[in-house]
Amino acid sequence: MKRITRIVTPFVIASFTMSSMPAMAAPSAVADGLVTTQEAMNADGATADRERIAELLSRDDVRNQLIAQGVDPAEVEQRVAALSDEEVRQMNERLDQMPAGASVVGVLFAVFVILLVTDLLGLTNVYPFTR
Repeated sequence: MKRITRIVTPFVIASFTMSSMPAMAAPSAVADGLVTTQEAMNADGATADRERIAELLSRDDVRNQLIAQGVDPAEVEQRVAALSDEEVRQMNERLDQMPAGASVVGVLFAVFVILLVTDLLGLTNVYPFTR
C-alpha cells in the first residue's frame, strides 16, 4: 500500500497543480473586461454632455449666428463630435456658468474658442489668420 501511495502521490499532486493553473489566470482575464461603476457613470455623463451641446447647436438662432460669422454648422458638429470627454465636460461647465440671457452668445464664444484652439494646434483649418 505504501508503495502504491508513493507512486500515485506525485501524479495526483502534479494533476492538481496543472488543473489549478487556468483557474489562477482566469480572474485577471475576467477583470480586464469589467467596467467599473465610475467608468460607466463617466460614460453616461459624457453622452449627456454631448447631447446637450448638440441640442444647443441645432437651435436656429445658434445656426444663424454661426453662418453669420462664416462658420459651417456641419463642421462645428463634426468638431464637437471629435472632442474628448474631458473637453466636452469643460465646455458644458462653461455653458452652465454663463448668464441665462447670454446662452447663444456664450455657446458661439465657446465654439469659437474651441475651433481657434484646434486651429492653432494644427488639427483643423478653419481660420486663415492662424497661419
